[in-house]
Amino acid sequence: MTQLSEIRSYRHIQRRKSKQIFIGDVAIGGDAPISVQSMTNTKTTDIQGTIRQVNECHELGAQLMRISVPDEESSLALSKIIPNCNVPIIADIHFHYRRAIESAKAGAKCLRINPGNIGSKEKIREVINCAKDYGCAIRIGVNAGSLENDLLEKYQTPTPQALVESALRHIKILEDHDFFNFKISVKASDIFLACASYKELAEICDYPLHIGITEAGSQFAGTIKSTIGIGNLLLAGIGDTMRISLSADPKEEVKVAFQILKSLGLREYGVTIISCPSCARQGFDVIKTVEEVEKRVSHIKKPITISILGCVVNGLGEAQHTKIGITGGGNNRHNVYLNGKANHKTSTDELVEHIVKLIEENTLN
Repeated sequence: MTQLSEIRSYRHIQRRKSKQIFIGDVAIGGDAPISVQSMTNTKTTDIQGTIRQVNECHELGAQLMRISVPDEESSLALSKIIPNCNVPIIADIHFHYRRAIESAKAGAKCLRINPGNIGSKEKIREVINCAKDYGCAIRIGVNAGSLENDLLEKYQTPTPQALVESALRHIKILEDHDFFNFKISVKASDIFLACASYKELAEICDYPLHIGITEAGSQFAGTIKSTIGIGNLLLAGIGDTMRISLSADPKEEVKVAFQILKSLGLREYGVTIISCPSCARQGFDVIKTVEEVEKRVSHIKKPITISILGCVVNGLGEAQHTKIGITGGGNNRHNVYLNGKANHKTSTDELVEHIVKLIEENTLN
């Protein structure tokens, strides 16, 4: 007879062993859970708007937030933003090394530097020394869209080897300066290029990896693209922190990230709804019910899995494995299961309110 442990064994993902670093009080790598981050898309000089966006994402579970610092005005704004944020801030730096130094002094806990456009080794050295002085981590942010010119000449086009060579080049710079509090990304908008680059890098270093498919696109298309690419890496055990890059509200990035992690059993967070696509057998409007419940319970962080199915074909089986289960019944009466057992019935008119109440009773006390 098959043992339950054997059945569950195929669901387990063996994560790559990596060093652990800290961004503020958030552990990255080692045995720490995979952290979720997003990035503001407000003007950084819009201080209140940026603060609001950071804290909204944090409320949804984001453990890190990135803010672009393109100019000195943004550096000055960052010093006013950070004290009002409930999550460690990563300063996104391009082209001007002084922005990195200003950001560290402003209180950023990590500096995201694109090696291809930050400047000379001397400028990078100044950034490293400042990071040491102010307790900042660094992300080596290699991107297929901004590789160093000599690597583009060598490989003719962005390749996994080119991205990894760029990463190794900058790893050596940090190591040569006795700086080891860093993570690495080798992002590309092409899924195959990104996945191949991360897998190659994962084989030859044990630093924590920030994963993502960069410039993935709109909310719909980008979600699908990111899920395929990031899911591929996570299934291979690769990834210590992640961001979904969408042309959308940053809150949507956080939602998608957690859904991917929950689907793979890598994070337990919030309400997970098992629901059917609905058909002519449904005893109530499944699609509308799921949409309304999902909106009403989006603030809940404690993990709970519920099932909402329109009829008894699969409804009974799903209800036996969830905390709360709903299956459509006849005569406007629907079966409610608690902890896998039939408990009572409720009507269509009361269904959404009843489900929300049950979820809250099981998570908010």
